[in-house]
Amino acid sequence: MAELEILFVIDPPESFSPHADSTFVMITEALRRGYRPYGALVSGLSLAGGNALGHAAPLALHEGRLRFEGPPVRRTLASFPLVLMRKDPPVDQAFLTATWILDRAGTMVFNHPRGLRDLNEKLSTTPFTEFTPQTFVSRTPAELREILVTLGGVMIVKPVFGFGGREVLLARTDDPNLGSLLELATAEGQRWTIAQEYLPAAKEGDKRILLVDGEPIGAVLRMAATGELRNNFHAGGQPADTLITERDRAIIRAVAPMLREHGQFFVGLDVIGGYLTEINVTSPTGMQEINRLGGLKGDSTMQAVFWGALESKLGVAAGS
Repeated sequence: MAELEILFVIDPPESFSPHADSTFVMITEALRRGYRPYGALVSGLSLAGGNALGHAAPLALHEGRLRFEGPPVRRTLASFPLVLMRKDPPVDQAFLTATWILDRAGTMVFNHPRGLRDLNEKLSTTPFTEFTPQTFVSRTPAELREILVTLGGVMIVKPVFGFGGREVLLARTDDPNLGSLLELATAEGQRWTIAQEYLPAAKEGDKRILLVDGEPIGAVLRMAATGELRNNFHAGGQPADTLITERDRAIIRAVAPMLREHGQFFVGLDVIGGYLTEINVTSPTGMQEINRLGGLKGDSTMQAVFWGALESKLGVAAGS
């Protein structure tokens, strides 16, 4: 079989942590399987009429780190059988424009660009009220004060387009800085802000469940650092063993049809105390932490399971 070329749309490869990033092990697993992974930056994507193109270069390991091997060459995205969109947030103008270009790729793209636009990671939970904490959206500080009373005097506020735990705040009615906090959260009424019921179980960790094509493949508990509200790894959270419970499986059964409908192949669900708080579709991570906690090697790793499912989509025989 000819060497299979796969395109990753990514951040600069030298920025990847060899010990933390899921994209890193997705690419190294492609190399292990004998594929030829290429990388393209968002800035290298373009349209020529209705054709999507990208400045792409092969990716290679060098002294344990990924790097581009040679100068990028302008190619049609359709010349790759698969494009994997792994650009990290924020979902900003550049990210959205990239999804419009990827709409014209003329080949298989995961996660699907339409779904990346349609499924905001915090608001896409709202149809599943049976499984979510009470959630509100407002950009008015006075209205957020009313919501705070409704939620019993304590709530989480976070930006609609936030990521990596950035700007997640705990609001309390007895906080003398409450007015300033709500002004900052809403940019003085100019930014939509999510107000969410505070879940005391957050002190016991935030579970990240990885899904491939709507099926769970592993989970890790993220534990907040001492004195920190947020459990996110980017905010200093530490990984711990966890199990996928029956409640988790009920959540997965509820959301999986929506994810498949929107072409979201690799997804990270965030669950606190049995409640779904976020559906992460833009470059979710957690693979390496699950691998280490489970002592997973070779074909048992998260990235191997991921590629096994992708091979089924591509019609590639495993190990061929």
